[in-house]
Amino acid sequence: QVQVVESGGGLVQAGGSLRLSCAVSGSGFSIRKMGWYRPAPGNQRELVAIITDARTTIYADSVRGRFTISRDTAKNTVYLQMNSLRPEDTAVYYCYVDDLRSPKGYWGQGTQVTVSS
Repeated sequence: QVQVVESGGGLVQAGGSLRLSCAVSGSGFSIRKMGWYRPAPGNQRELVAIITDARTTIYADSVRGRFTISRDTAKNTVYLQMNSLRPEDTAVYYCYVDDLRSPKGYWGQGTQVTVSS
């Protein structure tokens, strides 16, 4: 069984910083991409940032230059360093893990980020 656990959310003033972490544990998985998503209109989730097993990164236009995604392969952990936070960044941030052995991948339970103006 695979578990995905996020941490690091909280309340911060505009212009501040937070660092999210997402750790994968269990057995029988082979991680490819790891990423962060947040809710979007229409009950969808929009990509915030993603990092491949080759360390290629992709960012949403709204966060590029402010957020940095990284991963520690040995720890099966992905991080999201969020700087220059804005009130519009307020959301629940979900970690997504793309597993070679699971067609649907895995989602974490989400961590709340609140940015006050």
